[in-house]
Amino acid sequence: MEQHLYEPVHDEFRALCRAFLAREAVPHHERWEADGIVDREVWRRAGAAGLLGMDVPEEYGGGGQRDFRFNAVLVEEVVAAGCSGLGFGLHNDVVAPYLTDLGTEEQRRRWLPGFCSGDLVTAIAMSEPGAGSDLAGIRTTAVRDGDAYVLNGQKTFITNGELADLVVVAVLTAADRGAHGVSLVVVERGTPGFARGRRLAKVGLKANDTAELFFDDCRVPAENLLGIENKGFYHLMGNLPRERLGIAVAAVAAAERLLAVTVEYARSRQAFGQSIGAFQHNRFLLAELDTEITIARTFLNHCVAEFGAGRLSAVDAAKVKWWTTELQNRVADRCVQLHGGYGYMLEYPVAKAWLDGRVQTIYGGTTEIMKEIIGRELGL
Repeated sequence: MEQHLYEPVHDEFRALCRAFLAREAVPHHERWEADGIVDREVWRRAGAAGLLGMDVPEEYGGGGQRDFRFNAVLVEEVVAAGCSGLGFGLHNDVVAPYLTDLGTEEQRRRWLPGFCSGDLVTAIAMSEPGAGSDLAGIRTTAVRDGDAYVLNGQKTFITNGELADLVVVAVLTAADRGAHGVSLVVVERGTPGFARGRRLAKVGLKANDTAELFFDDCRVPAENLLGIENKGFYHLMGNLPRERLGIAVAAVAAAERLLAVTVEYARSRQAFGQSIGAFQHNRFLLAELDTEITIARTFLNHCVAEFGAGRLSAVDAAKVKWWTTELQNRVADRCVQLHGGYGYMLEYPVAKAWLDGRVQTIYGGTTEIMKEIIGRELGL
């Protein structure tokens, strides 16, 4: 189906992304999966290729393109290449707005050039052992002490956690005020009292480093406060729609890739003297998946366009996030089944995609939280 979303300049960028991934990521990804982390150098090469900080102003080393469609193209191509270890999406789609929109001039000049070059890998630390989707339940504290904040607490499930040089940490600066006492503080690599725990063993996304972070009397300069003190919860809420939109982009791209792989398999795999795609049940199932994915793509493209126009609401972001990620998992499950025993073998891309995609309905806000947001908007 004609998308009517991307323009020729985006197609050119897509070709750049595809060539970069084929050259710099695909040949190494199996090793990265075994290692549990990607090579640091791939970040620097991505920066040199212009794949980091596309919407960061040019004066700080970015691409200067305030157009989320470039971010969407990169996410789609990373998914299509099967390079699930690359944490570029979190870097570009989640952390970038915090640094560009909330950062002071001094902070932007200090951090953004390295952000765009790949010399500074970033992460955001919200989840804790006792607080996931409920951001108001965080317990990590930051107490002002002269010209610094002293952090104490723990974060978990942090994507890019091991490689990250800059971590945007959600902390309590007014512990008695709950969500109204949350602030954002940037912690830099090497800060005394900042330590990383074990590399977490996950079901999927094995090449993407995910870590625990610990803060033990971690003294962070007061000038590393990002945004306004005690307004961090509102800063987070303001940026979550973009994060959820990015997750939806990956979900639809994954569903499209899974369908394409499975249709090809259904054409070539023989059973009882005919291709398995010739059986009416299988043909109807693939027709249903194709239709649902087309509907998801149509809504996703609408949401991307709305975001570009500054009109994407938190409710619509919740809708596109939960619907597309649940669809991704449903498509993955059906495609594994259609592959039979081969679908359970990791040498087939459908098996890896099935494992990698399961977390999509969890991070960025669970499906249940998304429905809660929508339900409240309905006045329920």
